[in-house]
Formats: sequence, structure tokens, C-alpha cells
Amino acid sequence: MNTLRILACVTGQKSCERLIVEGAKMADAMNAELSVLHVAAAGTSLLGYPLEGDAMEYLYKISSEHGADMTMIRSDDVIEAIARFAIKNEINIILMGAARKKSGRNIALELQVRLPGVEFQTIYADED
Repeated sequence: MNTLRILACVTGQKSCERLIVEGAKMADAMNAELSVLHVAAAGTSLLGYPLEGDAMEYLYKISSEHGADMTMIRSDDVIEAIARFAIKNEINIILMGAARKKSGRNIALELQVRLPGVEFQTIYADED
């Protein structure tokens, strides 16, 4: 029997902790493996702004606490990088945060076209 694999896609923000936590809950409930992925644009500082270093360190810590491996990939094509990672690691479910309105791209939709056998779930920020 193949192991279910869940991928949480994070940005360089501490608020992405919710993706890791939700992914861990799903992984526990489904007896699945959890991976965490951050794609940094090539040609920019790996940690684009001063607080991103702290955020990435924090997300690594959260990933580790939840038994997940965290990978950072440098690429100019976020869609391609995530798709390659998902295929290589036989990912079944991808968790993403809600896209910001200013972005003209719908990364989740573009990935769904590239990865038709993968389930996508959007994890929204808590509305307090």
C-alpha cells in the first residue's frame, strides 16, 4: 500500500505556521507523511527581507516539531518548482494559503492543471 503524502507550501512568513499545523493534523488523521516546501525566487536574496530569516527558522522549527521535513528550493518558476517537487515526492495532497488579491496569478489553479491527480486544499487565516 502506498503511503499518502501531504505537502504544505509556505512563504517566508511566520503566519504560514497554520499550514504546517493543519497539515500535521491531516497527516495524523490519515496516517500520512507531511513535507513542507518554500520556493525562493532565483536572483533575489534567499531571505528577501530582514524578518524572513527569523520566519524561516521558526517554520523549520514548527515543521520539525510536527515530524515534517522542510525543503527550500531556489527557482524563478514557482509553479514548475512545486510541480517537480510534488511529482518527485509522490505528493497526494497540497495545502496552500489563500492567495493575496494583488497577485495576478492563481498558483493553485495553475498547479491543478499541471497535477491533475493531486488534491488541493486552501487553508485560510483565522479571522479573529
